[in-house]
Amino acid sequence: MFRLYYILLFIFIFSDISAQEDVEIEANQSVVASELSIGQDSTYNLKKPPQMAPLNNVVLVHRENELVKTPAHSKINSEHGFDPTAENEFVDTVMILSQWRLSRDFTEEEPVVFDTLFSLFNRYRLIDLYSPVNAQLGNYGLPYYPINFFDRISDPDKFLYSGLYRYMHTSENALFMNVQAPFTEVKWTIGGQREKAEQTFMVKHSQNVNSKLNFGLIFDVIFSLGQYTAQRSEDKTFTFFTSYRGDKYKLYFSAGVNNLFGQENGGITDKNQLDINIQDTRNVYVNLGTGNNASSALKNKNLLLVQRYTFLGTQPYKDVLPIAMTKAEYVSGTISHIFELDNSKRTYSDALARSVFYDSVYYINPQTTFDSLSATVMKNTFRVDFTADVTKSLRYVAGFGLRNENFWFRQIIPTPVQDTIITDVASWLKDNNVLLGRFSNYIGRNFILTVDGELFINRYRKGDYILNGVATKSFDLSKGKLDLSFTGKISGRTPAFWYNQWGGNNFMWDNDFNKELRTEFGSKVAYPARNLDFRFNFAVIDNYLDFNTLALPSQYGSTLTVMSAAVSKDFRFWKFHLAPDINIQKSSSSEILDLPLAAIRTAAYFDHMFYFASTGGELYTQLGFDVVYHTPYYAYSYMPATGRFYRQSSTETGNYPFINAFINIKVKRTRFFFMLDHANYGLMNADMLYNYQMIPFHPWNARRFTFGLAWTFYN
Repeated sequence: MFRLYYILLFIFIFSDISAQEDVEIEANQSVVASELSIGQDSTYNLKKPPQMAPLNNVVLVHRENELVKTPAHSKINSEHGFDPTAENEFVDTVMILSQWRLSRDFTEEEPVVFDTLFSLFNRYRLIDLYSPVNAQLGNYGLPYYPINFFDRISDPDKFLYSGLYRYMHTSENALFMNVQAPFTEVKWTIGGQREKAEQTFMVKHSQNVNSKLNFGLIFDVIFSLGQYTAQRSEDKTFTFFTSYRGDKYKLYFSAGVNNLFGQENGGITDKNQLDINIQDTRNVYVNLGTGNNASSALKNKNLLLVQRYTFLGTQPYKDVLPIAMTKAEYVSGTISHIFELDNSKRTYSDALARSVFYDSVYYINPQTTFDSLSATVMKNTFRVDFTADVTKSLRYVAGFGLRNENFWFRQIIPTPVQDTIITDVASWLKDNNVLLGRFSNYIGRNFILTVDGELFINRYRKGDYILNGVATKSFDLSKGKLDLSFTGKISGRTPAFWYNQWGGNNFMWDNDFNKELRTEFGSKVAYPARNLDFRFNFAVIDNYLDFNTLALPSQYGSTLTVMSAAVSKDFRFWKFHLAPDINIQKSSSSEILDLPLAAIRTAAYFDHMFYFASTGGELYTQLGFDVVYHTPYYAYSYMPATGRFYRQSSTETGNYPFINAFINIKVKRTRFFFMLDHANYGLMNADMLYNYQMIPFHPWNARRFTFGLAWTFYN
């Protein structure tokens, strides 16, 4: 399989390499190619793509949602953008590469910035893209949870893989692209000694068949042997995507396959075993050793098909260059069909079920354990949306729809029969219907108000509701745009099926929990020109669900409140940078939800551009340290048999800085990093020397060297 994969990879690479000069990324420039205005009375549309341009003398510049390839002699101005009316022989060579994801309700395209940034390229782990500080099981690719409470996954449909979700390719994070030249990106990292190495690999390829039809694929691999016994992770994820964007008909399709495997060692038996002078960390005893051969596997397959037809008015296809529109459409209407299919199966196996780790509880087999459960979810949505441009500065968007949901759950269930317990495979079929609604108000270009909601009207989740609201105001300041947003959400959700029903060799329960009720408020300030981002979140939760100190599901009968404030800022002095990301949070009951008061991730580095006059080459470098730290708290423990994190009150984690020393290098379109991971291992004072664990009894790796590179092709 890997041989075939590498053959395909080399075909992609060598078919895309061009002899022309490399494209240079000018990250500080901004080209607005699809929102240009040459006078207040003009409205612009986008015409068909130009013929393929010669790729010599081309630069690549960023805009908010796209990479724009344009001739070096084109008139690019950071304030006024690209002037299509200027006399320029290269006008028709402008090329745009864009990518996006679909909004939560799959009705809109949300731009995604291309990952061509060089700053802090050494932060290569996927989970760090979604939350800066994460509690891990000591090896990348295994289950984890974000330290920030508001970054955690609480969707009932994601119960089986909530601790793995960010590794996966799903319908919700499906990526789509539009490229006028084939686009290929390759990333690879390796760290540690061969017998304990961690490797990651990613390839992304996309190309257009014509101006409206695109297809692509993404393949991710995380393969990490781990530094302790029985700690291997092997995650392979793949997605194929395609989109067709016509004037009246649009189609988006993605198919994802996720195979995530992890050995389970139950953690080390005693923290006192840790010794910085130990020759081999594999000699540290673990609860589930090689004899247990315990492991968990999650296999997930998912499909997404979105079809949208404009039956009223037109929605012009957004492609490359603006030209004046001669006719305005004041009202447009679309009808959409959205199909989602998700199948997940989790298994847990243990060759020595009599391990004392599980207190000698065997509901099925006292010799070996093989637990299996699966869930299939199918959703069909039909909706109608209207857009009304009342004036040039006032626009309304409204939509409504109906979604049908079907659920199939399947599990091995221990069944008591007189004085014995027999096993049976049980299955459940559930369904419900959901009313959908959405309203948005756009006032000018700087204010947006959006409200959307879902009401579950019958059967399985009857009475559930979700109501979201967001108001965003943009301010055009002298240094750039500042966005201020306020969010609100109220919800009442039926607990995940597996909170109420579970059967396995080590755990069995049958509950009837109440709906979990949440009221959340938030605000955010984003000022990209100053590299500033601030978030505040507050939640009031009734009937809060989690797993208690016995690793069993529980529901808190009182009201729980949680508050969080997070700020990130890049301070610059000459060529020195200090980029802290700080999160302060607190819950009303530390016995139910304990959180570290402060969690910090900070990078301090020096950057410099080396110029080589003889060759005209440039070498961009960054040299510095990356630090992760949080204050002490009672972190969750982890239960291998269920794959869930649960409360404990005997071991605190924290008060330990994880320090990485790094060098980042960029040469043309290639980025490298060299990093000494956990550089401070064995160098701390006696009080914190062995505190390098973020989850009790799951220590982080010892010091190791990690190397990574990324190579991008735009032609």
